Amino acid sequence: MLREALPKVNMPLPGPKAQEIIKRREAAMPNAIKCIYPLVIKRGEGAMIEDVDGNILLDWIGGVGVLNIGYSHPELIDAVKGQSEKFFHAMMNITTHEPYITLAEKINSIAPVKGDKKKTMFVNSGAEADENAVKIARSYTGRPNIIVFSGAFHGRTQLTMTMTGKKAYAIGMGPFPDGIYRVEFPNMYRRPDDSMTDEEAIKYYVNKLEMAFIEAAPADSVAAILFEPVQGEGGFIPAPVEWVKAVRQICDKHGIMMITDEVQTGFARSGRMFVSDYYKEAGYAPDIMVIAKSIAGGMPLSAVVTSTEIMDGVTPGTIGGTYCGNPLACASSLALINVMEKEDYPAKARKIAEKCMARFNEWKEKYEVVGDVRGTGAMMGVEFVKSKATKEPNSEIVGKVVAGAVQKGLMLEGAGTYGNVIRFLCPLCVTDEQLEKGLEIYEETLKECM
Repeated sequence: MLREALPKVNMPLPGPKAQEIIKRREAAMPNAIKCIYPLVIKRGEGAMIEDVDGNILLDWIGGVGVLNIGYSHPELIDAVKGQSEKFFHAMMNITTHEPYITLAEKINSIAPVKGDKKKTMFVNSGAEADENAVKIARSYTGRPNIIVFSGAFHGRTQLTMTMTGKKAYAIGMGPFPDGIYRVEFPNMYRRPDDSMTDEEAIKYYVNKLEMAFIEAAPADSVAAILFEPVQGEGGFIPAPVEWVKAVRQICDKHGIMMITDEVQTGFARSGRMFVSDYYKEAGYAPDIMVIAKSIAGGMPLSAVVTSTEIMDGVTPGTIGGTYCGNPLACASSLALINVMEKEDYPAKARKIAEKCMARFNEWKEKYEVVGDVRGTGAMMGVEFVKSKATKEPNSEIVGKVVAGAVQKGLMLEGAGTYGNVIRFLCPLCVTDEQLEKGLEIYEETLKECM
């Protein structure tokens, strides 16, 4: 059974069948949509995939955070099949459909945002959700400006490319929209001076944010401060809790909306359903939360959730869309949340994190190239350097490890502003044996590449 299988590669990748399909891809698809993995998926179950040539691979990428529940979960399949037999599409501007309402009620009940009463809107992708969160904040506050951070990734629409810090994703795409201002994100590993204490470093980064009100956008012109609780493309960098607390206090002082972009961090990945659950428990919940990726197990769906007061402050007609809250996706999402609650997926994430972080930290002690190990729950990153003393980014070894590991049956993905981080987004349904095998392949490949 594929769901319980271990990695097994029978030939150098890509195999002959995959080569033929990849040639067709090159002829039919834009070159700008790249794929670095030399395989073509035939089917997937749990954390495992089988390619068209019969190779079995362990997926530690999970669709970049889409597959926290894994491939082909039977309860999601049944939910989508059941809904498909009733209707595929119903646009909420034309006719109300109950799956949208039921899912919105569920999200409202579990979302850790400020306010006793909440409302949720659905769109189709993380970028759309981020863009709509900005529209909601601007409409509610009547203010034009948004503050984002270095290292951020928020999407590839024109607005979210502007908000994204890594401009490799926006080459040749200008001019960009006005009203977006960037501040330095608190990267504690790369704090400006290694002699700084954590407290001093957080104070430095908070001061950087407050200086933006003097040098970039006055506080009374700022609608929202938007950040990822754990940066994804930026290198899996967690926002320090004391910094988040300070951001919340700044927002409260100036009437600014605090938006958490939980596109990649949500749905049990962090050891809680959302990272913002940790924030809410500590007394600094966000005003608006953006969720996507694992929300529906691979069906296209995303959401923005906030208090009833804020959502109802939006000008009618400025949000919504044709495919938003598709009935099939809503059915899949409801089934996913039920499974995650029933099987305690956040606990699975904590168990995986405990094992992996222990191993990654062993590597940090053993290998000069492992500079930092970090994460929140089972969203973990290993940062590679040429020297622990200089912290010079080592993107070369990341490329070699990713390319070498896939030939042994383990799919890894790089990240980070300098391309020197390997991320961990393995489906949370991974078995103990699969996880151990993945760690073995990872370390074996690392040693071969040094």
